[in-house]
Amino acid sequence: MIRSMTAYANIEDTTQQGWFACEVRAVNSRFLETGVRLPDELRTLEPLLRERVAARLSRGKVDVTFRYRAPSAAADLLLDERTAAQLSATADALKARFPQLATDFAGLLDWPGLLVKPELDQGGLTQDALALLERTLDEFIAGREREGRKLAATLRERLDGIERIIAEVRALLPEIRATLHARLKTRLAELQQSADPGRLEQELVLQLSRMDVDEELDRLASHIAEAHRVLDLDEPVGRRLDFLMQEFNREANTLASKSADQRATRAAVELKVLIEQMREQVQNLE
Repeated sequence: MIRSMTAYANIEDTTQQGWFACEVRAVNSRFLETGVRLPDELRTLEPLLRERVAARLSRGKVDVTFRYRAPSAAADLLLDERTAAQLSATADALKARFPQLATDFAGLLDWPGLLVKPELDQGGLTQDALALLERTLDEFIAGREREGRKLAATLRERLDGIERIIAEVRALLPEIRATLHARLKTRLAELQQSADPGRLEQELVLQLSRMDVDEELDRLASHIAEAHRVLDLDEPVGRRLDFLMQEFNREANTLASKSADQRATRAAVELKVLIEQMREQVQNLE
């Protein structure tokens, strides 16, 4: 399935462990670069989250952001009975020795460990966070695939355009060759009237072979077939297509350099325009 590298997904959920929000966004990159931003309660999950992302994505600069709010009950302050008992016993002992001793209640509340928050279920937090990540990645990948289908359609249109240009150039070749043959023969005759006819014929054949573009057209047709095959693969194909664009461009440049006819030159320019349009789109593919 063809996928774009750019996409965005955001899902929120409320469970017994609290309120979670997961956001995944990505832009183009040659490799997979993952950035993770987590609240303190989920900080220990970072290695596992990176592993899950790497298992499902192959390219792109991906940012994963989690937000978390504990359930209201978790915000309640609880009295640590053991600490309170120790403080009470100490206060009673001191009061026997110092009858005038007065206990400051407000100050007592600041005693370390006297008031505590309920402990979070770390196992439940981990399970809920990972489940939400997977759901968000599902939506994120679906967005990449939707955009990928649009890019694939655009690429196929450009491939059809290249195929039409190749067919047009092939149709022109007999006429172009005949014109070149007559032109070169006239020039060689004008340059050296007394030259050996066999030598002139050899030179004529050599010049015509240098301008022959059959091989370039055949390779372009082969690249078109390969591009269509790659577009149908069920795997990331961005790098494959990027390499193919280099091959397309190489043949178009050679075709332009060999051109000895204005129509063939125009065709080579149109080819390069289409190839450049494809190359720009390919940069967006995973």
